[in-house]
Amino acid sequence: MCMGLGCNAAGVVGCRIVDSPRERLIAILTNSLVPCNGRFPTLITILTLFCAGGGLVAGGALAGLVVLGVAGTLVVSRLLSATLLRGTPSAFAMELPPYRRPRLGQVVVRSVLDRTCFVLGRAAAVAAPAGLLIWLCANWAPGGISLLARCAAALDGVGELLGMDGVILTAFLLSCPANELFLPLLLMGYLSTGVLAEPEDLTALGQLLTDSGWTGLTAVCVLLFTLFHWPCTTTCLTVWRETGKVRWAVAAALIPTGLGGLLCLIVASAARLLGLG
Repeated sequence: MCMGLGCNAAGVVGCRIVDSPRERLIAILTNSLVPCNGRFPTLITILTLFCAGGGLVAGGALAGLVVLGVAGTLVVSRLLSATLLRGTPSAFAMELPPYRRPRLGQVVVRSVLDRTCFVLGRAAAVAAPAGLLIWLCANWAPGGISLLARCAAALDGVGELLGMDGVILTAFLLSCPANELFLPLLLMGYLSTGVLAEPEDLTALGQLLTDSGWTGLTAVCVLLFTLFHWPCTTTCLTVWRETGKVRWAVAAALIPTGLGGLLCLIVASAARLLGLG
């Protein structure tokens, strides 16, 4: 879980330490419920823009979101253990090996080749086709309307039901290769530009989001869906590689998405009933 805070793909690889195949699978399927490093920029930016009370309150809210992710991991793990992946819990006993002086060459080779190159290789295999897809969606405009705008319009109804809009859901979908792409894709959708753009000024970004119809409810739902939605493509490929089955990679994507969608639906519905929407 702690490795997942840095990268969910590395967290999935780290699940190899679990001896029980059943419990290892549970750990793999729930690893993306804690926010990876790619989701923190989105969480921090939205909390900074919409959280009243300054940086201290925003920092507390960010810590609360991390705790919520941990709680979601524990709850979903318990549900999987009681339903889909029932079995006898295993005992954990670890025997400490004799202490030896570290070998610098071995440490470098294992960390670089076995870990870093593996994750970077997966990311590179995803980045090229994803970049082409994003460029096509933003720049190919049959009938004068880009594919990005058509997709946003098609998802607008679902987005409003979840307390968001079609542009937000489209940005989430196209940021599958890397969660860091969400904010640039969101700006590209709202500004109708054909290129990705990084937010340079938080004040201007906040004004743009407000002009685009964002409210406090929108911010809360985006925070929840950022925390709980499908993992990046690299993580899904890593789950496939570690489990050897496509269905577990699909399950690893559907479980957090279902949880995030349900939470957003509950929050949005409750806000509308209370007249806060």
